[in-house]
Amino acid sequence: MFNVRVVVSLFEFVLAVIMSGFVIFLTYRVFIKANPDFDMEEEIHKGNVSVGILVSVILFSASTILQKGMTSVVSMFRLYMSAPGENSLGLGKLAALSAGHLGISMLLAVITISITLRLFGRLVRRFRAGKELEKGNIAVGILLASVVLIACMYVGEGVSAISKALVPQPSIGQIEILR
Repeated sequence: MFNVRVVVSLFEFVLAVIMSGFVIFLTYRVFIKANPDFDMEEEIHKGNVSVGILVSVILFSASTILQKGMTSVVSMFRLYMSAPGENSLGLGKLAALSAGHLGISMLLAVITISITLRLFGRLVRRFRAGKELEKGNIAVGILLASVVLIACMYVGEGVSAISKALVPQPSIGQIEILR
């Protein structure tokens, strides 16, 4: 049993290292390219602190949401390792399910953050948050970062619940009551 715990812990560590790099790269690319108002990457190069604040909180929030989905992947791997005879999942199917869980979590993170920022922009239309952000308005950067963090807090729990519900459970057998 000790060996299983060590293997599962090492798996979780390696997965976290890989996912952290992947999430940072993918989230950065997606949100830098998705902004129609201005070139966020150029603004960061210019030293626009407000854009830097927003992008950093977007990275943090996407990572937090993905971490909620990663819990189910570790649970599936733990189940696979602790009860290999009882589990009908093969290693290939386990890998595919894990990739699916992480993909869904990442998709939900990107959709949530995008919709939240766009919805907030529509609700405060005359505020012109994108233009203010481009001008370097730090207050707007902090405000938008807060909007993203709040959405992340709520959606993260939903992603966790969806992920846990999709984890395959082993069969516990049949119980005969009367013959």
